Amino acid sequence: MKKFKLTLIALALAAGTVSAQPPAPMNPKADGIPVTKLSRLRVFADEQDMDQQSKLQYSQLLNEAKQKEALVPESDPQVKRLRAIAARIVPNAQRWNPSAANWQWEVNLLNSDQVNAFCMPGGRIAFFTGILTKLNLTDDEVAMVMGHEIAHALREHARKRAVQSTAVSLASKLGGAVLSSYLGIDPRITDAGANVAGQLTVMKFSRGDETESDLVGIDLAARAGFDPRAGIALWQKMSAVNAQQPMEFLSTHPSGNSRIQDMQKQMPLVLPVYARQRGLDVNKLPPYQTSPLPKS
Repeated sequence: MKKFKLTLIALALAAGTVSAQPPAPMNPKADGIPVTKLSRLRVFADEQDMDQQSKLQYSQLLNEAKQKEALVPESDPQVKRLRAIAARIVPNAQRWNPSAANWQWEVNLLNSDQVNAFCMPGGRIAFFTGILTKLNLTDDEVAMVMGHEIAHALREHARKRAVQSTAVSLASKLGGAVLSSYLGIDPRITDAGANVAGQLTVMKFSRGDETESDLVGIDLAARAGFDPRAGIALWQKMSAVNAQQPMEFLSTHPSGNSRIQDMQKQMPLVLPVYARQRGLDVNKLPPYQTSPLPKS
């Protein structure tokens, strides 16, 4: 039955009837970034199974970090800082996914030079020390990173992407077989072309998820009293650190410039939310002050 459902999804994707664009807002008059319905595709991936996998993977990661003495202790000021920021953001999570009220949220810090952070399904958050030190992040910028990663979990991108990847793979095989039969050529040739097309489709879905997470992230942070303009400063820093990056068309992530432009377009929606949380007039907000990148 599950295979039959995936076949239908694959055919819909191939025909272009399942859109990669986000659905219409549920309540467009609400302030902040309008909330949209969660992707219908995610229901084809088992939520409980994914949560159990996430819990196991996160536990294994922490155990390995402990063994390598890479798990930063709870008494560390940076761990306390991350958890304090999370404590302000998490209460706003239910706006984007009501099930978040039942998640067992965790925040940990790993000693690694990686410029990275993530949030697994169920609210399991991890930061790497590299992203804090190499970008010299302010609290507002940490909130942008955390909000973005939490957004991936809230919007259930992992469940949706698992279905999309399987469906696109199946659609590619079907398309390759049909094209091979129609043209009367070696199916290996059409399979190769179909696979490339399928991979580009999955990348497009991934870029869409990243854009959604950027916008949901700045909304979450603004509601927690963090300046959403920090998102722009964050990606300016990221672009400076990662000067060499692949073409956006061939990447699972939008370019830094694209992300900045998308955030700038949404500032009129989220700045009033932030100003209200701070008890300020939105027209009298002082300019955002970032911190300089460390000297190399």
